Amino acid sequence: MTLVIRRIAVDGFRKFRAPFAIEGLTEGLNIVIEPNETGKSTLLEALRAAFFVRHNTRNQLAQSYAPYGEAVAPEIKVAFDVDGAPWSITKRFLRSPALEITGPEGRAQGDDAEARLNALLGSVRDTSRGGDVSTYGALGLLWVAQTEALAVTGPGQIVRDTIASTLEAEVGSIMGGEAYRRVRQRVDAQFELYWSPTGQKRGRQNEARERAETAERAAREASERLAALERSFADLDAARGRLKIIQREIADDTDVQTRKDLVGSLEIARAAAQILSTRKAEQEAATAKLKGLEDLKERHETAVATRETAAIALTSARESRVAVAEALATARDKAAAARADLEAARTERQAARAGLAAGEQKLRQNRRLAATAAARRRHDELLELEQQQRDAKTLAATAMKPETIAELEANDRAVGQAQAVVAAGATRLRLSGATDGINIDGEPMKAGERTLTREALITIGAAELIVSPPVAAASAQETLTSALRKRTVALEELGVANLAAARAQNEAARDAAAELRTIAARIQAVTPADEVIQLTAGAEALKLFVTELQEEVGDIDDALPDIGGLTQALDVADTKLARAEGTQDSAIEALRRVEEEDAPLATLEAGAVSDQANAVSVVEVIEARSEWATIEAGLARARETAAAAAVKLDDATRDASAHDVVAINRKIEIIDARVRTTTETRTKLETDIARLEGTIESEGGLGLADRAAAAQDEKEAADAAVQRVAEEADTLKLLRETLETARNEASAKFVGPVAKRAKRYIAQLLPDCDLTFSDDLTLEAVVRGGVDENCATLSRGTQEQLAVLTRIALADLLLEQGKPVSLILDDPLVYSDDGRLDTMIEILSEAATRMQIILLTCRDRAFRHVPGNRLVMSAP
Repeated sequence: MTLVIRRIAVDGFRKFRAPFAIEGLTEGLNIVIEPNETGKSTLLEALRAAFFVRHNTRNQLAQSYAPYGEAVAPEIKVAFDVDGAPWSITKRFLRSPALEITGPEGRAQGDDAEARLNALLGSVRDTSRGGDVSTYGALGLLWVAQTEALAVTGPGQIVRDTIASTLEAEVGSIMGGEAYRRVRQRVDAQFELYWSPTGQKRGRQNEARERAETAERAAREASERLAALERSFADLDAARGRLKIIQREIADDTDVQTRKDLVGSLEIARAAAQILSTRKAEQEAATAKLKGLEDLKERHETAVATRETAAIALTSARESRVAVAEALATARDKAAAARADLEAARTERQAARAGLAAGEQKLRQNRRLAATAAARRRHDELLELEQQQRDAKTLAATAMKPETIAELEANDRAVGQAQAVVAAGATRLRLSGATDGINIDGEPMKAGERTLTREALITIGAAELIVSPPVAAASAQETLTSALRKRTVALEELGVANLAAARAQNEAARDAAAELRTIAARIQAVTPADEVIQLTAGAEALKLFVTELQEEVGDIDDALPDIGGLTQALDVADTKLARAEGTQDSAIEALRRVEEEDAPLATLEAGAVSDQANAVSVVEVIEARSEWATIEAGLARARETAAAAAVKLDDATRDASAHDVVAINRKIEIIDARVRTTTETRTKLETDIARLEGTIESEGGLGLADRAAAAQDEKEAADAAVQRVAEEADTLKLLRETLETARNEASAKFVGPVAKRAKRYIAQLLPDCDLTFSDDLTLEAVVRGGVDENCATLSRGTQEQLAVLTRIALADLLLEQGKPVSLILDDPLVYSDDGRLDTMIEILSEAATRMQIILLTCRDRAFRHVPGNRLVMSAP
């Protein structure tokens, strides 16, 4: 049975955004030679989508059909023949998905059409997210996309089963046919009750295991409760025994007596520590007394020596100063006069400087008052500008989007068009003259013109006139009413009376938006920085300054001080002061020269006087002290007292070391902790005894032993059931594995016929070459010159050629079975050299005499000479 694609049409499928179709496909060899990016591979993908991808799926593959960035419904239409009978498919994805198939048996839609298509092509329902070609049946193997033929792969399970059915009679085995499937289905049904597809336990095995686990858990709990009850008796006896021991320990007063002794030792240790402190103080006092007396005697001897030396130096200095006394007196008088003149100049300069400072202060005050007043004025202007800014923002916020204005304009156009249609299709009546006795629809008719859009009854006396306007007038009136209502609703939602008002509002909003920029510039202009009042630039700084501004004291004085005159007076005073300072410097220099002669002598005299006075004072102070009169006897006594204090300190140190307060306190704490722990242990034991007695009383009458025995019986029964179910599961598993082994052995019988048919083609390409197929009909190796070459180690070009040839051989087998077969190759033989390419083209041309072959290629030079039906597709 042959399958012939006649026409393919796509719309909104990947790069085919506009409708596109390729027609004129015939039986035999069809060649489509087009450059890259023209959509050849997309056409093959569209064919697969039309035949094998569910129309109502939204998986990842179906989502990829929509052109990038567009929310459309990809649609594919295919016309084809099966055994000469015409068929057609129309399939739409994603938006309003649909499928319609038409054939000799009539038309089918939706899921029924999917089922009919699967039955026709020998495919199964694909539930994967990215598309599983193994579910496509024979056409999944024979419609080869780009790069899919670059490696030799075996057919899927559907194709292998079909080929097995085809070769059953030839190989004489039923292990791959219908009989095998029936047996296998029964075994698999029983196998699924015990095992998962991956060989994990489930179903009855899990149920038996859960029953065993539940029984084991119940038996364990019953045993644990019984053991706990028995432990409660043992624990109660043990607790009572420990309580007696604790009570004996509490009755023993050894720790009490020990603690009492330690408390007594603690008092002794504290007394020894106190004595040690006292002895340290006594020793330090005696040492200080001795040191003080020794220091006193040493200072007296030093002072006496200093007094005698100073008296000699003083006599020598006074004799030397008599010669320079008169010159020194004259220089001092001149320096005093210069100093008086300098003080007068300084006073005059201070007065001038104070006058200038007062003038400058007054000038700064005036400037600050002026700057503050200007800041207040700018603040008032700023507040007014900010109010204008808020008003402008409010008005700018009323701006409408261009789409809104366009919608209003469209509404007005629709109303105008509807009014024109009504005016064009309505009937006009004009009444003039006397109107008495003339009524329209039961009401008096007034003079003038009236437009009728529906049937009207006019009565003139006893006569009745029925006026019927064209039928289209009523629909035109309804259209006008709808347009008017739509325009009214849109205007009400926007809060405007009409389109002109909306435009005016929009213009005002745009003007306000422009005005905002002007106001912002004006705000920036009225908020500059001012160094006089230390004001930074910005509106917030100005508002903060005015808010924190206190009321200025004083008013702006128009009569400003003469800063120039005050500055000139200060310069005159500075000059006078400089001259006075020069005169004083000269007098001081003269005085300094005289003093330089007198200074060493005066220094020597002053030092001698000071040294003599200090030494005399020290001697008098020392000799006036009460202990000076008996200094020698006091030193002897002090030395004896210090020695005795040192001996007593050594004794006190030894006593304190024999009685350690910290160690005694640590022993007392240990005894207290032991007593406290014993008391707490007794309390805990009494609590445990009461708890155990309560547990024994409550658990003892529940028949825990009987329960434990019953639970153990149930556990043994459940374990036996687990063993029985496990044996059944293992038996089924063994049976299934045995069937699979037998099937694999039978499958090996199918390899021969397949290899025989494939070798017919491969021998033309690789002479003197044998083939090796695996059990799943995958070409594994070629044997050349007695050497096995795994297909994976062959070149890419050879692998691609072998993949195409094995597909042709399998297609021949499927044709013998009567399955619909066609071969589509997308950019085939890209790695073939010229010689092998010619051989492959000859094989394809010969195969095209039995089936439709479609070559999609971009290689014009390689295929331009090949005879066949050539088709041209324009760029999408």
